[in-house]
Amino acid sequence: MAAEDGAMSPTRMLAEGHLRVATGGGAPADGGIAVRHLPHHHPAKKDGVGGKTEQGNLEDAASSQELNKLVNGNRKVPATLDDYKKLVVPVVEEYFSTGDVELAASELRVLGSDQFQHYFVKKLISMAMDRHDKEKEMASVLLSALYADLLSSHMMSEGFMMVLESTEDLTVDIPDAVDVLAVFVARAVVDEILPPVFITRARALLPEFSKGLEVLQVAEKSYLSAPHHAELVERKWGGSTHFTVEEVKVRIQDILREYIESGDIDEAFRCIRELSLPFFHHEVVKRALTLGMENISSQPLILKLLKEATAGCLISSNQMSKGFSRLAESIDDLSLDIPSAKSLFDKLVSTAISEGWLDAAFSKSGTPEEEKHNASVEKIKRFKIESGHIIQEYFLSDDVPELIRSLEELSAPEYNPIFLKKLITLAMDRKNREKEMASVLLSSLSLELFSTDDIMKGFIMLLQSAEDTALDIVDAPSELALFLARAVIDEVLIPLNLDEISSKLRPNSSGSQTVQMARALLSARHSGERILRCWGGGTGWAVEDAKDKISKLLEEYNTGGDLGEACHCIRDLGMPFFNHEVVKKALVMAMEKQNDASILALLQECFSEGLITINQMTDGFARVKEGLDDLILDIPNAQEKFGAYVELATRCGWLLPTFTAAA
Repeated sequence: MAAEDGAMSPTRMLAEGHLRVATGGGAPADGGIAVRHLPHHHPAKKDGVGGKTEQGNLEDAASSQELNKLVNGNRKVPATLDDYKKLVVPVVEEYFSTGDVELAASELRVLGSDQFQHYFVKKLISMAMDRHDKEKEMASVLLSALYADLLSSHMMSEGFMMVLESTEDLTVDIPDAVDVLAVFVARAVVDEILPPVFITRARALLPEFSKGLEVLQVAEKSYLSAPHHAELVERKWGGSTHFTVEEVKVRIQDILREYIESGDIDEAFRCIRELSLPFFHHEVVKRALTLGMENISSQPLILKLLKEATAGCLISSNQMSKGFSRLAESIDDLSLDIPSAKSLFDKLVSTAISEGWLDAAFSKSGTPEEEKHNASVEKIKRFKIESGHIIQEYFLSDDVPELIRSLEELSAPEYNPIFLKKLITLAMDRKNREKEMASVLLSSLSLELFSTDDIMKGFIMLLQSAEDTALDIVDAPSELALFLARAVIDEVLIPLNLDEISSKLRPNSSGSQTVQMARALLSARHSGERILRCWGGGTGWAVEDAKDKISKLLEEYNTGGDLGEACHCIRDLGMPFFNHEVVKKALVMAMEKQNDASILALLQECFSEGLITINQMTDGFARVKEGLDDLILDIPNAQEKFGAYVELATRCGWLLPTFTAAA
């Protein structure tokens, strides 16, 4: 079994070429939002991609760690794949017996040998396939719980590829192996531990007519293409152990309200334990504090619950801080319903710190003391609301010039970074079309309104709040990495800007790791085309391709081409944010030719039709002006000709009169 030994073959090839470009985001075919299930809810589970897991409070449950040390302290660490194979089977067997995700994670940590973990993925799936639905469901839950923290996307993809390569062998003992494995693949895509593009890449690497190829066809056609496919796939094996996010929030609210009515703290603790979601206890903290602020008389009970939950290690210090932090970030909205929310919250923080159940280093970074009620904050709030409306209208109309006009009317260039953050955050919560539109808009804004500094600050704001964004947007780190990489490909940012952005982020934070993901995307082979098409890009042209196409269409037009056809070709480029390149190349060509009237007529026609905006005209003229010194070496009268073109453009309305003064 060469594939099982991890030898090169399609397995390694796929893993080495793997980019986590989730084109579908695991959304249902009907356009709804995929239901995420908390036992494998990545944002709550990890602190960013590859960050510290909160599953089971592994780092906070000191007693559990000590026990693991006693039990595993003398365990053999595998030196070879054969050793790893022998040691990993008992881990899987034990997990199927106990259902203890924490213990399985701890066992794998002790084994180490990260280079062999693709085999764990393969072994877990193949062993589950030969068992009941309960074990199949448990296997999917464990893979999702371990994803990104203990199992990298590279290892996950490689492990699944190994199973696909061994499908023929599996069918000897498991008659329905093809269908079962198809569900595993579909479930992994829905749970977003495999990107949808995995299926395309795996299909290209598997032999024609192989059983593995049949698995992919069944996964795609029978499961991932079905209406409401996310719910269908996640309930395929019963899914009785799962709660949806909304169900959990409602259950937590009910537990807390029952506790306030009865005062029975033991019953409240029992109910919280029964949720079996220690990595989601921050929600308990946040909702408990909110209830205490809404109903002052309940505060003593709430404070007692949280204090004793911390003392009894039911709620970890990490989850406690996270709950306070989440409430701190939403205190402005809460103040609309509870006017004294800020002062109440400050008292709760003070009490928690003085009693020792909240870390004294807790920082209310999201709620600055002095800025709450001043005019500046009010202006920011109004700007956020207005910019949200503008962005929503843009997603409906796809009208870049109209959005730019609306943004200019707000007259708040100092808030450009906030607009960028709002744009990308809203896009990430929508479909690929809106994500593509956001990237296209960002290119236009970088040329017309936004400075590089604005864009960098906007991305820094996004990355600094990446952990919080991930609470609501499942694949936020990967999508942010794509937006960053796309900005570099579109020449909105340069690679050096990524270093500057990274220097403003905490080391090993989710934001810092997202920048690393962006670098990895950019360094991959053929990265430009892949990233440009990451959301099914409507343009599809790399920058150099677009420049070449523009040169050719201008040459064809200049040698006797039709004016209407030239405009049609410019429109077909589908890159309105790049029309400044058309202007620049047209002006340079006009300078080089004896008869420049036809070229200028093309610019007039483009402007008259609204094909090239005044902003794009201005950018094109500005770029030529910047390069005049070099042009004069080849075209001695370039300065004189350019002056004439500026005069003509100003007279025809292509340029504002202020450009002439600047020139």
